[in-house]
Amino acid sequence: MRGDLEAVLGPEGLLARTIQGFAHRPQQLAMAQAVAETLDEGGVLLAEAGTGTGKTFAYLVPALLSGRKVIVSTGTRNLQDQLFHRDLPRLLEAMGSPARTALLKGRANYLCLHRLDLALEDTHPRELLDQLHLVRQWAAHTQAGDIAELTRLPEEAPVWPRVTSTVDNCLGSECPRIGQCHLVEARRKAQEADLVVVNHHLLCADLALKEQGFGELLPAADALVVDEAHQLPETAGNFFGQSVGTRQLLDLCRDARLAYHREIGDQPALVKRIDQTEKAARDFRLAFEGQGERGGWEEIAERPQVRAALAFLEESLGALEAALAEMEGRGQETDQCRLRAQNMRQQLGLVCRAGEDDGQVRWYQVHPQSVRVTATPLEIADTFRERLESHGSAWIFTSATLAVGDDFSHFARQLGIDPDDARTGLWESPFDYARQALWLVPRGLPRPADPDYTERVMELALPLLEASRGRAFLLFTSHRALRRAAAWLEARGDFELLVQGTAPRAELLERFVEKERAVLLGTASFWEGVDVRGEALSLVIIDKLPFASPADPVLRARLDAIRRRGGNPFKDFQLPQAVIALKQGAGRLIRDPNDRGVLVVCDPRLLRNNYGHTFLAAMPPFARTRDPAEAVAFLKDL
Repeated sequence: MRGDLEAVLGPEGLLARTIQGFAHRPQQLAMAQAVAETLDEGGVLLAEAGTGTGKTFAYLVPALLSGRKVIVSTGTRNLQDQLFHRDLPRLLEAMGSPARTALLKGRANYLCLHRLDLALEDTHPRELLDQLHLVRQWAAHTQAGDIAELTRLPEEAPVWPRVTSTVDNCLGSECPRIGQCHLVEARRKAQEADLVVVNHHLLCADLALKEQGFGELLPAADALVVDEAHQLPETAGNFFGQSVGTRQLLDLCRDARLAYHREIGDQPALVKRIDQTEKAARDFRLAFEGQGERGGWEEIAERPQVRAALAFLEESLGALEAALAEMEGRGQETDQCRLRAQNMRQQLGLVCRAGEDDGQVRWYQVHPQSVRVTATPLEIADTFRERLESHGSAWIFTSATLAVGDDFSHFARQLGIDPDDARTGLWESPFDYARQALWLVPRGLPRPADPDYTERVMELALPLLEASRGRAFLLFTSHRALRRAAAWLEARGDFELLVQGTAPRAELLERFVEKERAVLLGTASFWEGVDVRGEALSLVIIDKLPFASPADPVLRARLDAIRRRGGNPFKDFQLPQAVIALKQGAGRLIRDPNDRGVLVVCDPRLLRNNYGHTFLAAMPPFARTRDPAEAVAFLKDL
């Protein structure tokens, strides 16, 4: 395939002649050759491709040329849409490829016509009625039923849970609208396609189903390409665990009430059980008031108010299940609600067992209107290795941040991959970092634990922000620091402040590009997957080295497990995770060969502590300075 790859990706190749702006990159061609070898011979490829390498075409071109069935998994639905709707069509047209492609998402991304019918029969507040009207208009002409098409409604719009299905409430082959089901049609197209684009959530949901012996969501394939693969271990950990939340329980109660009115209508005792379960779910949420947003389940499981609320919830859910069982055969929706109540009662029992030494960590997450309790496996390596071995095909894992230096063992170990048995490739970015960017590590800042640290960071940042005329990302490792920085800057600076949490991420990014003197302040979700090119972004300031909080219950349990095995939790887990996160954050600055800008990493531990060299060695070859005045001059020259 080597000659074919050069004919497409080479300096005089097909893409250079047909796609405007395409430039040959030796790194891209070399990676494509490694991908092609893995597709031909099987096995595992771990591939780090620096920003600007063009890794998307580096795996898509050999995948399309191979003639094999390939599944490509992306980190997010936004990247999935970009790849399928923008990158693939350009490539297929340029190559004249006859390959059939399909986009497949999880069921919650597709309009459920039966659920829409039910929602239209129910009564709703005015806002929800307006949203339902928009959905009904769109439903009349959509072909795919992908809710991302309806851009007038945000992802978090309250109407979406009412008109999409879940594993719990889907009627399957018993659904009266099964012949028009958008999800069924999407899965049919995926079965027939040569290349299917999915995301990590769907990939992991499929692997979890197979691990439990419950079938599959994805079609069989000869190869899987996992892009943004550094996100996969955490996503997989979530899917191989168990979880139950009060929102799920309230959805069950709402659907049971609808089923009662449609299919029963003469059993007031059932209404009483529904009311009781709704109250129990809300009481369970109230029992977590003042507990913080996230914590270990064992830490609060014995508190009287939590124990009492859990007992009431389990009793109420059991009574609801029994009442629904008495109605068996009265209607499909009633029977489905009984199964849901049974499954949730069993999940609640599994997740809320404190003190179980079963290789899982139990924790809770509090939201404004709900709480969720989750049991997450401490290790997924054995489970994932079994899936790799049983799949028996080629696996390609790629990201701009997969290795620590040139070592892939941290990523490989999390997924049960033996790095000695895998192909590895590391292709550095083609960008001229020494010319395009300056990296400032300032002198004189206190240690991050200092109570005035955030204010000192902002004092350093202000002249840099003035010199860059905004056009900056300020990235923080905590929401608390973000809020303090936003308040400080609002009182002193004349900038358009865009603060994470005040609007959806996509809206903040759109306003950032459009507005003058814009400064975006964000935490974890803005450290990666954000692509702002050109003059709109010229300055990235990172407040601290991104070590995960040791107060996080999942991290704490994993570190304890490493310690019990005789490992070093900091060296084996915390440090490599932080290095990869810093590379992601720094990668926001230079996204194009013509981009220029300044990166500021404020944390003095980078140069004072002995582990700092691990970060320094992993970063791109920026020009470096310790003098803020030099960074100001660089920005003014832009």
